[in-house]
Amino acid sequence: MRRRIDPELTRRARELRNNPTPAEQAVWHRIARYRPAFTRQLVVEPFIIDLACRQARLGVEFDGSHHLDALDADTRRTQYLKAQGWRIIRLWNSDVLANPDGAALHILATAAECLGGTHPQPLPSREGRERRRRFD
Repeated sequence: MRRRIDPELTRRARELRNNPTPAEQAVWHRIARYRPAFTRQLVVEPFIIDLACRQARLGVEFDGSHHLDALDADTRRTQYLKAQGWRIIRLWNSDVLANPDGAALHILATAAECLGGTHPQPLPSREGRERRRRFD
């Protein structure tokens, strides 16, 4: 039988999803179209992962300056998630904002590594296809 997720965690994840940090938003706009699929604010009780790829079991945490005071808590959190089978990478918000393309490439490369070297592919492009007219 599957346990229900704590409604408070679900509410908090929804709130975070609706109010992303600039770093989360910058990476999400670059990574959302790739496969395997990524999701924002995934609840893995008792935590919420900022950005996650379920298929690769990869979690990405975007850390701001407030995390300097919470290094022990972040370490415990990472160890717990690793014990649950997740690989966690942490990126500083300032680094992501300075180089969002590089951050996205790093995340995609790590996801590919987690999947055994399969490179995540973008959805097929519509380049070279003529658009059909809907109405004559």
